[in-house]
Amino acid sequence: MATGTASGSTTGSGAGPGAGSATGSATGTGPRSGAKARAKAAVDTGTAHGARDHARAQQGARADAMPVVPAPDGLVWAETVAGGGYTHRVLARGTKLRLTDPTGDACAHVLLFAAGRPWERLNAADTVKVQWNAYLGAGRLLLSDQGRVLASVTADTGGRHDALCGTSTAVRNTARYGDGSAHGPSPAGRELFVLAAAKNGLEPRDLPPSVSFFQGVRVEPDGTLEFIGSAGRGSAVTLRAEQPLTVLLANVPHPLDPRPGYVCGPLEVSAAPGAPTAPGDPLWDATPEGRRAFLNTAEFLACGGIA
Repeated sequence: MATGTASGSTTGSGAGPGAGSATGSATGTGPRSGAKARAKAAVDTGTAHGARDHARAQQGARADAMPVVPAPDGLVWAETVAGGGYTHRVLARGTKLRLTDPTGDACAHVLLFAAGRPWERLNAADTVKVQWNAYLGAGRLLLSDQGRVLASVTADTGGRHDALCGTSTAVRNTARYGDGSAHGPSPAGRELFVLAAAKNGLEPRDLPPSVSFFQGVRVEPDGTLEFIGSAGRGSAVTLRAEQPLTVLLANVPHPLDPRPGYVCGPLEVSAAPGAPTAPGDPLWDATPEGRRAFLNTAEFLACGGIA
């Protein structure tokens, strides 16, 4: 904390009363101002060498939300995404992607694209329609717009998810919270998806409606949607990549969350190598529609030499 304050006062980049008082004391006299001056001298970021040394000194620092590089043994990806944050990865076929809500307040909005072929992407409408089911959970498939399986849900401890509402928008968040920009205090999910997409060569027009995990929605008999919220702390869901995937994740409040504040807890993400669903797996033959989607996927990947 002291390092950050000294750095801010030296460069003049600080804002607010705290930054102003630190700058004033560094130019004054007396024991307290002398200590401030020594701290300033110890971390002088006013030069290229000083800035470099200061930056390198932070390499061992840990934050509550950050990727773990390299990932722990047995994993290819380990990261905690803060509320209002996003992340992205390209995953190999068969990878097991586990999402965990440690506090009960995360909401993981997910978009999937076929890696290297972003024109094949998640189709939330077909995911619901083809499987005759509006609710995500273990045994469900996340389908592309070309009748193939992008990922399967292999495990789910919460059961409160949503394939109907998509994510939040800048307009909606501005109306509810006063701001919806990607770098503001209450970023919208779509704005974060735009950033994640750009880092994978995608444009805003490439973004379809997303699905979300950990904050549930129920369809009432009259067709209205009721927000039913979280299943509680520690809920987890595991997705299996059925073909190479580009994964975009945004951790933001559900658009139907009725709470007045921008409430969103951290999201834990981990991924481990694995094998895709194969003939003989109970999931392969669970439904006629699912079997057809798996056959479509296998045939396509075999033609491309992937399977």
